[in-house]
Amino acid sequence: MNAKLVVALVLALQVSISICEIPAPSQELVDKYESMKSVFYKRILNAYNRLQAAAGDTERGQVARELMASLQSKPELQAIVKVASGLGSEAAPIVDRARSSLLGLYEHYLRPQVGDSLNSAIDHIKLYLDQILPAE
Repeated sequence: MNAKLVVALVLALQVSISICEIPAPSQELVDKYESMKSVFYKRILNAYNRLQAAAGDTERGQVARELMASLQSKPELQAIVKVASGLGSEAAPIVDRARSSLLGLYEHYLRPQVGDSLNSAIDHIKLYLDQILPAE
């Protein structure tokens, strides 16, 4: 009786371990993701610079700039920034592993079914984003 339980437990553990194996994403998918991420960050930075330039000459823009300068000089905010940057550097490997796992799951299970339609939707959205919020 105990041998049957041991065999059943071993088989159950093998099944659960095989389910937990997450495939690694291909280099092509990782490169595509990284390029899209960098273009997204460029778009955000460009939008921020545009907003800053547009608000630069107005009275409200001047008040906002003075407020930001006064906040940056406060030691409380500097302490919060140091703690947040420390947490970010500690969490970076965990985030990278999670991102790699999600990309692997996407590539293995979803990309064969939705990859082409998702790619065409992203290309279609890029056309509008290039007009409204260019990356350069």
